[in-house]
Amino acid sequence: MDLTGHHALVTGGGSGIGLAIARAMGNAGAEVTITGRRAAALEEAAAHPRLHAAVADVLDEAALDAAVDAAVAARGPLSICIANAGIAEGRALHKTDLAEWRRMLGTNLDGAFLTIRAALRTMRGRDWGRVIAVASVAGLKGLKGAPAYTASKHGMVGLVRGLAADYAGSGITFNALCPGYVATEIVTRNTAAISARAGVSQAEAEAMMVQVNPHKRLVTAEEVAAAAMWLCGPGSGSVNGQAIEISGGQA
Repeated sequence: MDLTGHHALVTGGGSGIGLAIARAMGNAGAEVTITGRRAAALEEAAAHPRLHAAVADVLDEAALDAAVDAAVAARGPLSICIANAGIAEGRALHKTDLAEWRRMLGTNLDGAFLTIRAALRTMRGRDWGRVIAVASVAGLKGLKGAPAYTASKHGMVGLVRGLAADYAGSGITFNALCPGYVATEIVTRNTAAISARAGVSQAEAEAMMVQVNPHKRLVTAEEVAAAAMWLCGPGSGSVNGQAIEISGGQA
């Protein structure tokens, strides 16, 4: 695939799924602006010649808009937007306070809204564009023990479907990727949390997550990146408003 001449934005691009997508697109010739909160991780990722770091939290509307504006000034209009930044934590609803609920919905859903809105300022009116939200299988079903996370990911899928309807026929498509448990830092952190909460070993805690994936292994970040690349490749123009599950089977 050749993405030469394209400018992509990837939020949460310093690690995990975001970094895998950014590298895949950079390797295909795109100039890729990666954003995140951790300057050190972004700078390390930006060792790739086509990856360009911009520190910006998706919860900070002004900082995110400024980062996008600066990236567009430096590398031209965006044609690809990957709304990937997010958090994944589980907690029973009766133990969830309003601040925690708002943090989950804010980071995952508000963050996707602000990212896509900023990107659309330079994408509207163009005859080709790809907007991809990295959601979760929790956007397609209820994830036990994580109602706030589930709500946030369902919201992301709804956002994508609404935008797909608004822009149908424009040349810009909107889709969501819905991976199961992926071998990233988030799973590593959740393994430790589950281990402490359930009083089991970290190996047993990881096995609990692996069992949720129908093929009984963790999905790789590169597998999710391959799906994102497919949505940006030839013949993908009629794929719009979809929630594509990447979990080794049906959720």
